[in-house]
Amino acid sequence: MARIAYVNGRYAPINDPAIGIEDRGFQFADGVYEVWLVKGGVFQDHAGHMARLKRSLTELRIPMPMSEASLDIALAETLRRNRLNNALVYLQVTRGVAKRDHAFPASPVRPTIVITARPLSMAASEKRAETGIDVITRPDERWKRCDIKSVSLLPNVLAKQAARESGAYEAWLIDADGFITEGSSSNAWIVTPEGVLVTRKADHGILNGVTRLRIMRIAKSLGLSFEERAFSLEEALSAREAFISSASSLVMPVVRVDGRPIANGAPGSLASALREAYLAGAEA
Repeated sequence: MARIAYVNGRYAPINDPAIGIEDRGFQFADGVYEVWLVKGGVFQDHAGHMARLKRSLTELRIPMPMSEASLDIALAETLRRNRLNNALVYLQVTRGVAKRDHAFPASPVRPTIVITARPLSMAASEKRAETGIDVITRPDERWKRCDIKSVSLLPNVLAKQAARESGAYEAWLIDADGFITEGSSSNAWIVTPEGVLVTRKADHGILNGVTRLRIMRIAKSLGLSFEERAFSLEEALSAREAFISSASSLVMPVVRVDGRPIANGAPGSLASALREAYLAGAEA
């Protein structure tokens, strides 16, 4: 069955829909996106994703393309038409189609909205979590508003490609002060030798991941010690554990960084416990 996409109010095979050549998402990466994990037909952390979408649009002064209730219907219908139970649902909103000019259109234009869904193998994710992943490090060359979930992702793309070419799963980005900010498509975490969970504070330098926030709530419910602060590559290499988080990876143990093992080079017990707790719960 051909995958079905939602584009500006119309459902059609994914290879059929088209947007205007002068869409500002295509011309300027003038748009934002969100990605939902759907597990057992349930959109995970839905309220968090919707809140972040609204925030990103507000920061770029792009209006919501429709009411939240209507958007919920479009998301659910796209999932239904693709006959998926476990999936990643992608939403993109751009400023819309207008004569090419760096400044915003002089007259309001209709935002462009696209929704797609693709199957996600939970079994493959579980197998990866059992062995853990490798990451490499790269300089953080992104713009200074990484808190906006913008479609402008070229530095992330280059970092992810460098990881793939080196045989790693992810790239951790390092800022000018020598601290790890986050991954190319994930948030970065460590567990100190004392058992303290650490991730960078949510500021303009990272995307405040919805899964990241969920993990914080889980950590609090489990009574875990927790700190939001910067950490260096050296601290990561001397950590008890490390892992990444994202909607697609959930909690994914990191076992090597730049070819050097974290602790004994195997997934840690805390990361595994957080992953199990995430999978055991569901937040709408």
